[in-house]
Amino acid sequence: MQPQKTDLLNYGRMYNTKSEISDKESNSNTKEMTLTKELKVPAKPKNARGMVDNVLEQFNSASDQIGLHPNIRKILSITNNEVIVNFPVKMDNGDVEIFQGYRVQHNNALGPYKGGLRYHPTVDIDAARALAMWMTWKTSLAGLPYGGGKGGIQLDPSKYSKDELERITRRFTFALGDNIGPEHDIPAPDVNTNAQTMAWMADTYMSTKAPAARSMNQHVVTGKPIGSGGLEGRDRATGYGVFLTIKFWIEENNETLEGKTFIVQGFGNVGYWAAYFLEQEGAKMVGVQDAYGSIKNANGIKVEDFFNYTKANNGSLVGYPESEAVEKEDFFALDSDICIPAALGNQITEDNAHLIKAKLIAEGANGPINVEGEKILLEKGVTIIPDILCNSGGVITSYFEWLQNRNGELWNMEEVIERLDKKLKESYTKVSDYAKLEGIDMRKAAYCIAIQRIEKAYVQRGIFP
Repeated sequence: MQPQKTDLLNYGRMYNTKSEISDKESNSNTKEMTLTKELKVPAKPKNARGMVDNVLEQFNSASDQIGLHPNIRKILSITNNEVIVNFPVKMDNGDVEIFQGYRVQHNNALGPYKGGLRYHPTVDIDAARALAMWMTWKTSLAGLPYGGGKGGIQLDPSKYSKDELERITRRFTFALGDNIGPEHDIPAPDVNTNAQTMAWMADTYMSTKAPAARSMNQHVVTGKPIGSGGLEGRDRATGYGVFLTIKFWIEENNETLEGKTFIVQGFGNVGYWAAYFLEQEGAKMVGVQDAYGSIKNANGIKVEDFFNYTKANNGSLVGYPESEAVEKEDFFALDSDICIPAALGNQITEDNAHLIKAKLIAEGANGPINVEGEKILLEKGVTIIPDILCNSGGVITSYFEWLQNRNGELWNMEEVIERLDKKLKESYTKVSDYAKLEGIDMRKAAYCIAIQRIEKAYVQRGIFP
C-alpha cells in the first residue's frame, strides 16, 4: 500500500548538492593542489554515463508504478553530496604521483551513507553517482538504517606495490577527512579493494581522532579483517547471498539445484563464493570469464581446482586444463541454466542479450544489464534477480559488523549466517510476492518496495525547514 501523500510535501524543497572539487576546499589545512604535476585522467569509459541513465530509468519506471510524490522524485533523482579529492603520494622510487578520488553521497533519509570504494581505471564521478543511487535502493530494500554512497580512486592497482597501495589508501582517507565517519558515511570493500584496504582506512581515520575517542570510531568502515574489528563470514557474504537468492527462486519454482548448470562472469570474491555454494548444492559450473579470457567445459569446472589455478596464475584463467577457450563475445551464448554476471556494469546489453540461453540471471555485480538489454531478456521470458536484492548480502553483513563494533560485541559465524539467511529470505519473499501481485518483473518490484520505504520517511518527517 502506498504511503498517504500530505500537503506538507507540496512546500518541500530539494536538498542542495554540494560539489567539492578538491580537498583543499574542504580542508584548509591541506595543500595538495599547490603541486603542479599534471593529473593524467583516463578517458571516460563509454558506459559510465550509461550507468547513470540506467539507474534513473529504472527509478523513474518504479516511481511511475507507485505514483511517487513529484517532490520526493526530485529529491531522489539527485545526489546530496559529491566530493572529488586530488592528492599526492610518494612512490617507491621517490617520485610523486597525483591521484583523483571520489565519494558520492546520494541520500541519507534512512540513515548514514553506506557503500563501497573501488580502485579501477573506470572510476569517475558518473559511475560513482550511479552506484551510490543503487546503494540507496539496496539498503532500503534490505530494511537497513542506511542511505547510499559510493566512491573510489582512478587507478589500476596491479601497477602499484603493496606499500604504494597502502600510502595511496591512507592519503585518500586523510583527504576525505570528515566527509566519512561512523555515523555519517561508512565505506566498505568493492572492486579491487579488500579487508586490508579497510584496515588501512580505519587505522588512518582513527589516528586523526583524540586518543580517548579512537576506539569509538572503529566502525568508520566495514569489511575489516577479523583481528581488526571485522565480522566472521563477511568475506563470503555477497557471494553467499547470490547463491541464496538463486536457491530461493529454484525452490519457489519447485526445482532443485542438483544438476543445474551455471556460468560466471568475474571470478573475484563474489563469483568464487557464489560458485562454491552452488557446487555444494549439486550445480555445475560450465563456463567462466574474467579480465584475461573465457573458458568452457560442458562436463563441469571444479570450483576449488579452478580457484587454486587462478590464484597460482596471477589471477588469470588462461591455460586452465580440461577446458576450451571461448571468444569473449561468445561467452554469454554458452548453454547454461543460470548466468551470474559478477564483474562490472553494462556487460549485458542490446548487443548480446539475445545470445543468452540461461533462464535465470542472478546479478552478482551492480548494474550488469542495461535497460535495453533487460527489455530483450524479459521478452524472452528470462527471470532476473536484480542486483539490489541478489548481491545485498554484503551490505547486510556490513550492517552486522557495524553493529558489532558499535556495541562492543563479537558474533560467531553461525550467528552471522543465520541472521543473513533470515534477512535475505524476508527480502526475497517481499520482492517475489510484490512482483506476482502487481504483475511486474522482480527489478521493478524491488525498486517499488525500496522507494516506498524512503517516501514514507519523507512523508512522516517532512522537508526542512
